This record gives sequence, C-alpha cells and structure tokens, in this order.
Amino acid sequence: MRHLTSFRLIDAVARAGSIRKAAERTNLTPSALNRRVQAFEEELGVTIFERLPRGVKLNTAGEIVIQHARAQLADMDRVRSQIADLSGMRRGHVAIACSQALTTAFLPEQIAAYRADYPAVTFDVQVRDRLATEEALLDFSADVALVFEPTASPDFHTLMSVRQQLHAVMAIDHPLAERAVLRLRECVRWPLALPAPMFGGRKMLEEAVARTSSDLRPTLESNSFVFLKEHVLAEPAITFQIPIGVPEAEAGTRLASRPIDERDVPAGVLLMGQRRGRTLPVAAARFVDQLARAFAARFDCV
Repeated sequence: MRHLTSFRLIDAVARAGSIRKAAERTNLTPSALNRRVQAFEEELGVTIFERLPRGVKLNTAGEIVIQHARAQLADMDRVRSQIADLSGMRRGHVAIACSQALTTAFLPEQIAAYRADYPAVTFDVQVRDRLATEEALLDFSADVALVFEPTASPDFHTLMSVRQQLHAVMAIDHPLAERAVLRLRECVRWPLALPAPMFGGRKMLEEAVARTSSDLRPTLESNSFVFLKEHVLAEPAITFQIPIGVPEAEAGTRLASRPIDERDVPAGVLLMGQRRGRTLPVAAARFVDQLARAFAARFDCV
C-alpha cells in the first residue's frame, strides 16, 4: 500500500500549503518530503503542485489527484474500521465538523457516552461556519457534519433534520425573562449582542427583520457564543441561540432562554449529514446512529 503513503504525504502538503510545514507534521525532512512528491509527479507524468515563493498550491491536475487520493484514504480507513470491528477491537476515529452551538453541551455529552462503550475510538471535532462545514465533508476532513441552516450543496447527504426554533437568551433577571414566548419587536428594543453574520441564526434574524419595520442594530457582535452568553449577564442585553446551544443546566440558573414567536421568525433546521455516496467507517456510522436517537428523544425531527 505504498501508494496510500504517497497519498497521505500529498494530502499533508496540500492541506499545509507548504513542504516545510507538511514535513513537520509527517516527521520527515523538507528535502525528503520534496523528493517523495517529485517522485510521485514523475511517476504520474505531470506536476501536481505549483511552486510559489512562499509555499505550494495544487494546480488543476493536482485538484483531480487530491480528490482521488482523499477518497482512497477515506475508503481504506473504512476498511480498517470494519476489520477492527470484526476482530472485536472496536477501534476507529470519528471526525466531526459542526456549528458552534453543538459544542456547548450536546456533543461533549454524546462523545463521552459513546466512549464509555468504545474507549478505543478517538474523535476530532472542528467548529466551522456553514460553508466550511460542508467543505469539510467534500475534502474528507470530516466524516459527519452537524450544521444549522446550511447552504444548499448537492454533495451534502442529509441523514437527519432537527427542528430548532430561535430563542432569545438573556440574564435570568431580565424583564423579558418573565414572558413564555417573545415577539421580535420586543427584543430589538433592548441592546442586542448578535452572533456574526456567518451564522445561521443571524441570517434568520436578518430575514425576519427585513419583513418588518424594525431595525437590527447590534451594540455588540461576536463569533463566540460563549462570549455572547457571558455578555448578556454583564448588561441587560439580549442574544439569540438555538435550544441545543443552551444547556439545560445553564438555562434557568444564570440565563433565561425564551422562544421567539414563529410568526416573527420561523423555525430553522439543524442538519446531520455526510458526503453523498460515501460509506462511513463503522465507528462513525455507529456514532451517527447514537446521535439520531439522541436528537429524536429531545427534539422535533422532520
């Protein structure tokens, strides 16, 4: 399987964008790694990297090669996972790309529960925005994606859709915390601490406000949901989050989480998906099944 070793080295160079950086990650000297890449190019009969003053970049031929290489590497990982499962080793690795809201409590709890049964399985969780999450599936850096209000991609195969109503989040002693359901016009009268425009919740808010005479003028913006929740504890401001991003242990103690009336902001959808046409390794497929059960037990799945 020498070709797989070459594929892994080429993939490392492509991801790093530099022979030197990739050499550090693969425990090779830059000269040795460069010779391996050149030997592959000579065997292929075409160069796959454009040599730049400050690194390397895949050329058109390289883009074709890297897609094949990553597919082959992912398929071999799946084969190894199946063999390990047959032998009772229950080993494997699960790579996840997800929206930030999933990292607060839901995913840590699910991974801990999974590893209690399969302690030899390792995980890699990368927080990405909507577009980058789907791209992670395409370049095989993620097995599974969990993304809220994703962009439309024909290569994204939906495994499960979970309905998520947008919530206003504020300090437990905020005047609006006394209400069971909030109208958007009530929320925008207060200082707004909003998630950055890259997030699905912000997109929903902007679309909702565009249909009204209200304004969406944030006093603060951030790409950190943790920071936003801490900020609304420091001043009587309001931020917005989907229910899965507000742990039950947190809501009702320091924070209040109240749904926005669906007449103002229709519910969004959290999707769990994989690359279309790919067969997941055993460990990842088993984890997907666990997530599906957990989603179904807690939320309205569509």
